[in-house]
Amino acid sequence: MHLLIISGSPRKQSNSLRVAQAAVSFLNQSGTSTELWDLQQRPLPIYDGDESTYQQPEVATWLKSASQADGFFIVTPEYHNGMSGALKNALDFLGGSHFQKKPVALACAAGGGKGGINALNNLRLVIRGVGGLVLAEQCIVDLTDFDEHGRISPKVLPRLEQLLTEWASMSRLLAKK
Repeated sequence: MHLLIISGSPRKQSNSLRVAQAAVSFLNQSGTSTELWDLQQRPLPIYDGDESTYQQPEVATWLKSASQADGFFIVTPEYHNGMSGALKNALDFLGGSHFQKKPVALACAAGGGKGGINALNNLRLVIRGVGGLVLAEQCIVDLTDFDEHGRISPKVLPRLEQLLTEWASMSRLLAKK
């Protein structure tokens, strides 16, 4: 089984990346194979629908990673009540063949005082549109849930780990079929 974890922020040292890294660490400790795709470190060109864009090395690698994934854990910041433009752009390269019968768990690294729910609702709508099996549970990690070293607070970490455990279990079940 192979799980794809996506950090949807284009910012350096983003809180979205911190949440994604915590997910990788937790899952790897349990022996689960993961791949982290950080949109800050691995940006994609603007989606334009042109076939030549799909031939670019980073796009080809992105498509291969998504195709090989048995499930997706997507972390987004909340930008103006929605997901980041970088994340939406990355998702625009994918379609139903990448998401069919694959569990998708969502998390938000919120910091704008609105709690991240709008970004998660926006992301949930897009993932449902490509046929992803979006888990009902989700996790919001607010700006105040990080300590001065960027670690997630012990009061929030169990909620994140519970979501990851449920998602990995569901991904494992569906990957066998």
